[in-house]
Amino acid sequence: MQRHRGEAGVVVPGIDAPSTVACLRSLRPRGVRTIVGSESRSTPAAASTYRDEFVSLPDPETDLVAYGDALLSLAERPDVRTIIPVREEDVYVLANRKEAFAAEIATPWPEFETLQRVQDRVELFEAASAAGVGAPETALLDQWDDWDRETIVKPRYTVAAPAYLGSRFDDAEIGSTEYQRPGTRPDPQAMRDRRGHTPLVQERIPDVREFGFFALYDHGEPVATFQHCQRRGWKYCGGPSAYRESIHVPALETAGRALLGELEWHGLAMVEFLRDPADGEFKLMEINPRFWSSLPFSVRAGADFPHYYWQLATGERIETGPTYAVGMGGHLLRGELSYLHSVATEEYPLVDRPSLGTAVREVATSLLRHPRFDYASAADPVPFFQDGVNLVRAWLETQSDPESSAETEIEIGDGTVVESDDRAEPTDTNPVSEGDPTRSAQTDGGSRSESR
Repeated sequence: MQRHRGEAGVVVPGIDAPSTVACLRSLRPRGVRTIVGSESRSTPAAASTYRDEFVSLPDPETDLVAYGDALLSLAERPDVRTIIPVREEDVYVLANRKEAFAAEIATPWPEFETLQRVQDRVELFEAASAAGVGAPETALLDQWDDWDRETIVKPRYTVAAPAYLGSRFDDAEIGSTEYQRPGTRPDPQAMRDRRGHTPLVQERIPDVREFGFFALYDHGEPVATFQHCQRRGWKYCGGPSAYRESIHVPALETAGRALLGELEWHGLAMVEFLRDPADGEFKLMEINPRFWSSLPFSVRAGADFPHYYWQLATGERIETGPTYAVGMGGHLLRGELSYLHSVATEEYPLVDRPSLGTAVREVATSLLRHPRFDYASAADPVPFFQDGVNLVRAWLETQSDPESSAETEIEIGDGTVVESDDRAEPTDTNPVSEGDPTRSAQTDGGSRSESR
């Protein structure tokens, strides 16, 4: 298909996370036409100054096949060069139909067989073992027998899709991570009925920080890497990132590269680790094979992954030696509010809750020291306000919907403590000692280029 340079465009799915807006802010100033596709016109990206076009798409959570068809239809447009995955459903449909997409656009994402090794956590932990990367003790629910330990129950799969759940993918909720009280044993059959599959049980690593190794790979070779340490999640026990700082820890780099090398990875990856206080080893939690929600922070620190992704997709040379600043901090303000609300109103029996005064003081101090925000931007202010409107709407819905409110209960059944996000490990606000905050860290594995 003949494509003209002046018409080069990118499709970015519009979601509630800030990653879509970060892609627009990175690429539109470079002359790339930006097309936001979403099931919701209220996505903050639709209101961005850097959005050229908005396209309505089916909701992948209710019709994954139609969503894939719609993305393929966009790929057939002569102005579209590539699509950027920002959620699990995106990369699933792109990889599952990669041959069809490759006939139209550049496809800097993994083959479906490789993606399955990541979205199926049983296969992921097998890959980690082969790579010599540490992981918590993990087993399928019906194979775990040591219920006297602190454990978590988590989905085996990261997305509800036909390849993983079969006929149940339309009606099953794969669920989120749940704490399990020591001395209690969940009902495997009830879990299978509720989740549509047999989930995993994992020993709980009492780490108070979450470490991320972020990367873009070109057929097994690193193009760019970045690291951060999550200080606060949306809840005091963890969750998506509310506040994080850029770091550079050689052992983290070694573990991340070893695992992605074992997978012969191609495309985007966020590899999540916890550090086991028992031995100091980084233990794998999961891989997100798409852009991460804290992407605006990576870009602000100097690791402009949307640009690297575009260069990889279009065959442009990526200069050797991109670096990022170490010791920078950044916030999602909505996440900080959620964190404080969690401290004030929620109880997680396996995690020590900080005092509200301490939490407020730590949030305020970090806001003053590191006034960098995922959405808030003087050059592009409307997405920040749209995100605030969405937050208020969601809160009002929970207040008016008794069933929705009931879903936030901490304990269900005997001994099961629910966490609302797939990362149940607690986070911390104490400083990280690794890294010199005055220097930059290397983000690349050499100069790479790719022709499509």
